[in-house]
Amino acid sequence: MSTWKLKWHKFTHWEYWPFWAIYYPLFPVWLYYSIKARSFFFFNAANPSMKNGGMAMISKMEIYNMIPQQYIPKTVFIAKGETPEQGWEHIVEAKIDFPFIVKPDIGIKAFGVTKIHTKDEFKKYQLSTPSHFLVQELIPFTKEVGIFYVRKPVAERGKITGIVSKEFLSVVGDGKSTLVELIKKNPRSHLQLKALEEKWDKQLNKVLGDGEEFVLVPYGSHTRGAKFVDITDKLNSDLEKVIDGICSQMKDFHYGRLDVLYNSFEELCAGKNFCVIEINGAGGEATHIYDPKHSLFHAWREITKHWGLMNEVSILNHKKGHSYLSFRRGRAMLREHHALEAQIRVI
Repeated sequence: MSTWKLKWHKFTHWEYWPFWAIYYPLFPVWLYYSIKARSFFFFNAANPSMKNGGMAMISKMEIYNMIPQQYIPKTVFIAKGETPEQGWEHIVEAKIDFPFIVKPDIGIKAFGVTKIHTKDEFKKYQLSTPSHFLVQELIPFTKEVGIFYVRKPVAERGKITGIVSKEFLSVVGDGKSTLVELIKKNPRSHLQLKALEEKWDKQLNKVLGDGEEFVLVPYGSHTRGAKFVDITDKLNSDLEKVIDGICSQMKDFHYGRLDVLYNSFEELCAGKNFCVIEINGAGGEATHIYDPKHSLFHAWREITKHWGLMNEVSILNHKKGHSYLSFRRGRAMLREHHALEAQIRVI
C-alpha cells in the first residue's frame, strides 16, 4: 500500500484519529457535567478507593491489590531504584517463569508492555525503564475482552454497559509473501510497520505457509494494532453476575473497564478459565466504540452516555463525603500524566 493510500485510509477511518480530534468537540458536554457537579474534576469521586478516581497517575499495583487475588495473574512490583539482581530475586520468589510480561506500574495505552523471554531481556528492560514496573506471569488464554462496568452507590448490583472483543494484530500466510509484504497488504498492520520492524527485525523476511497465522502483537491494545469488535449484544445475566461478583468485592469501585483474558465465552459466563489482567477506573474508555463498523456519531453518543453515568456516580459519592479534585490538583495531575506518557513512549 502506498504512503498516500495509507494516509488516506487513516484520515477516512476515525478510529485512527488522535485523542484531541475525537474528544475535544465534546468539551461542551464535559463542561455541562462539570457545572452539574460543581467541579471540573468531578471524576475523583467516581471510585473513592482509587487515586484520582482511576483517571490517571494511579499505580497498577494498587489496583491489583484491590482485586480478589484468585482473579489476577501472579504479579510482583519492582521499584525503579532496584538492581536487575534484586528484581530477579522478586521474580524467583514469586515463582514466575519465562516468558513473562513486564509493564510500567503507571501505564498509558499499553506503552512499555513487553514479553520477556530471557534474563538478558529482563535486565535490558529494567535498565531502560524510567519508572517502577510490574512483572506478571503469562496467562495462557488467547482471547481478550474488555467489559465496562457501572454500579451506582445506591444500587445493590452493577451493570455492564459495553463489551469489546480484542483481536490481536496478526497476518495469515499465503505460501509466497514475506511477513513484511503481508504486513503492508493490510492498513491496520501497515500503520504499525515501524514498531514491528524494531520488534521482529530480520524475521520479517520469513515466508509463512499457506493459511499459517502469525501474531505480530500479542496484546489487546488499539494503539498497537488490535482490532476492536463490539460484542455488547452477547451480554447476558450470567456474565453480569460473574463481573458484579468480582467488582462488588472491590471497596468503593463503581465505574470502569475490566480487561479479561479467557478461554471461551461460554466458560467466562460460567465464571471459569479467565483472568483479569487490567482494571481501568474513570480514565477507562468504553472501547467498544472503536469497532470499525461504528460511526463517529455513535462513538460520541457512547462517550457522552458514559460520562453521564460517571457524573451521576461521582455526585452520589460526593454527597456521601467523598471529595472532588481541586482545579489546581487536577491540572497538576494532567501535567504529570503528559510528562509520563512522553517517557513511557520511548521504552
